[in-house]
Amino acid sequence: MNEKTESEVADVRSADRVAVAQRITDRMRQLGLTEDDLANHAAMAPGYLRHLIRMGPDFDPGGFLRIAAALRLTYRELVEGRTDAPPGQTGPAPRPVLIHLAEPECWEKLGTHGVGRIALPVRPGPAIYPVNYTIDSGTVVYPADRPGGSAPEAGTAMSFEADHIDDRLSQGWSVLITGTAEYIEDADTVARISRLPGAESWAGGSHPLWVRIRPERTTGRRIGTT
Repeated sequence: MNEKTESEVADVRSADRVAVAQRITDRMRQLGLTEDDLANHAAMAPGYLRHLIRMGPDFDPGGFLRIAAALRLTYRELVEGRTDAPPGQTGPAPRPVLIHLAEPECWEKLGTHGVGRIALPVRPGPAIYPVNYTIDSGTVVYPADRPGGSAPEAGTAMSFEADHIDDRLSQGWSVLITGTAEYIEDADTVARISRLPGAESWAGGSHPLWVRIRPERTTGRRIGTT
């Protein structure tokens, strides 16, 4: 075990054995592995693998390092869970309620800027792209690097979606806007929008085009509890 791995193991506190076992089961299913496959890849007998999973990582950290490697995870990812996993890993809250948002509430949720997704009707099937967006006069605008890809032809019907998930509370919201695309070509408008919060693309590089989505329908939902 190298120094970095030893340090990583030492930093991990006592883990929830049930959660770790579930993580192993889920990852095996994701990779299409049987228990015998996992034991073989981890270079241990199937009986000892089952014993390790019952006892938890504190019993034999070295054994769990081998299990993690066989599952293509780091030790920390296996024991604590992935920090970069998409939201929604937990189950629903007790007595969840789906609440429809009024249009002003939708715009309030979107705020002034953020990261959302656009959906475009392209071939061979609809395409979805994440984009940095900002809000301007009741429209959604976002930067693009060139025509095509995330920048459709003017007049194209398209959708925009943004959401937020709270895994701890199992609550969240989503807003969906359907409308049409247009290019912003006026130099003064481009200069003004380029100074708005969220105008700079996380992807880096040059994004000389600005696309405006003219909303035709704005809807939203929020998941709460009674």
